[in-house]
Amino acid sequence: MSDPHHHHHHHHHRDGSGHDHGAHDHSEDLEPALQTLLYKQIEFAKIVTFNETASGSGAKVVQKTWAQRLESEPLLASDADEQLLMVVPYGWMDNFLFHFTDAVCRFAGTVKLHSILLRTSDSDSAPRTLKLYLNRDDIDFPTATDLAPTQTLALSQTSGIQDIPVRRPLFGNTYCLSLFFEDNFGADSTEIYYLAFKGEFMRLNRDPVEVLYEKAANPQDHAPIVGINDMAGSRTGHGM
Repeated sequence: MSDPHHHHHHHHHRDGSGHDHGAHDHSEDLEPALQTLLYKQIEFAKIVTFNETASGSGAKVVQKTWAQRLESEPLLASDADEQLLMVVPYGWMDNFLFHFTDAVCRFAGTVKLHSILLRTSDSDSAPRTLKLYLNRDDIDFPTATDLAPTQTLALSQTSGIQDIPVRRPLFGNTYCLSLFFEDNFGADSTEIYYLAFKGEFMRLNRDPVEVLYEKAANPQDHAPIVGINDMAGSRTGHGM
């Protein structure tokens, strides 16, 4: 029943034989909400996934577009046991964004998270419990085990798209989301095929990166070098 090879074949057959029809069926309920799908705001290159079988597979699953949501590959599978831990930073804004800090998203903007979109399977490899941690980019398995989550979600054992709402007041200022898939329905490995996020991206009203960019680009500012140094110093101070 839980043979992973049989499971993969089943999904591949489904996707290959009825992809167009299935996409239509699954889209009926969710398609109107696509305006709130967060995609370009995710910093894919900075996604970190612990205990993934293939390096980078967590980021690749998050990078799947809505049109690719029913595809069986790439997939995210856990390695040593059934647990998976992923850290997803938000906040990518414009091409000229200056990387003065590791937490770029603090200065670009934040996300008001509405829900998590997930596709797993109807097998025992489907994740069962998802714990969410807000703005903790330093998290690891011991921390996730000890720390009280911002919210815990009960997941379904289904191959359909799950649209799981979060408690919005708790996630109204999200620049980094950590997802701890704690267990599954009994398999040795947990498998995830699609993971996405719905919400609103809010640019910060007073964005020191943008102001710094404008100052550097405007030669008519008096003493622009002094201005830049002052701003960088004050920004570093606030960051500490």
